[in-house]
Amino acid sequence: MGKVSVIIPVYNVEKYISNTIQSVLDQTYQNFEVLIVDDVSSDKTVEICQNFNDPRIQVFCHKENRGPSGTSNTGIRHSKGEYIALLDGDDIWLPEKLEMHVQHLKECGGLGVSFSPSDFIDDTGQSLGSRQKPKLKNILVSDLLLSNPLGNGSAAVYRREVFEAIKFQDNIHGFEEDCYFDEHFRMIQDLECLLRIVIQTTWKVEGIPKVLTRYRVNPHGVSSNLLKNIEAWDQVIEKIRTYDSQLVSHWENRSRAHLLRYLARRAVRLHQGALAVDLIHRALFTHWCILFEGFRFTTLTWIAAYLVWLIPKSIYCYLESIVSSRAMIFQKR
Repeated sequence: MGKVSVIIPVYNVEKYISNTIQSVLDQTYQNFEVLIVDDVSSDKTVEICQNFNDPRIQVFCHKENRGPSGTSNTGIRHSKGEYIALLDGDDIWLPEKLEMHVQHLKECGGLGVSFSPSDFIDDTGQSLGSRQKPKLKNILVSDLLLSNPLGNGSAAVYRREVFEAIKFQDNIHGFEEDCYFDEHFRMIQDLECLLRIVIQTTWKVEGIPKVLTRYRVNPHGVSSNLLKNIEAWDQVIEKIRTYDSQLVSHWENRSRAHLLRYLARRAVRLHQGALAVDLIHRALFTHWCILFEGFRFTTLTWIAAYLVWLIPKSIYCYLESIVSSRAMIFQKR
């Protein structure tokens, strides 16, 4: 079985990084290397990483902040594995993740990206009672634009050939170097990369029907910068427009509405009621048909947004805990 290069971009994640690394070391599939790339952290992140006594772990430190795309690129350039997996410094993998993805990639010819659904956890690592239920097969550009099935950067394992197929040269830091993620993007860079894979190559993207990633909804991290996600989405759309302007004109408004609805849902989780209401209204104004493209999902998001906005936080949290516990029971069944 081929080696997996696990790349962990880190920046000020001293609170989480130990559990993240341990989740890799606990994998049932043990043929891997771990490349941790620090992006000029100001806390004890690097010290914690260096305290792990495992020869498979390497720590690289940037001298200047290059963002998540830059750290991922550094990791890929130094990697030697047949497969490449990226793991955010505050997320966690379940023990069977690498084994199942490697097997999936080996068994399916033409499959370049294998991913799995994620369970959402809070800042303390406790489940939020919700998980992804993404489309798993026949992933098209429209699927990525409307509702990215991967959901986060810790969900997928790639064949190395996929990154070689989309590699390009760039000169951002005063010298030419191979790039795989576009360093002009500081957010949703995973989506931009996936779109290039689907548009520019023949490699397939497919999921495994089992939750194998625990994605942390961190109120202090990138996931909380909701409005910046919209700006980043605009950047992605403009880049795709250079590939296929007709494709963008067909999906642009619909895609924006789906993003706004998703961000409204995220604002609800973060208890930002006024913002959640504003985002769901903008979603309906941008593409009113979204009301019928997942009627239950849109309606529940709208109701939840107003509840967070109008009722005291303590009462909402109580109601939320009841709904979450019942949702967890339903999902287990």
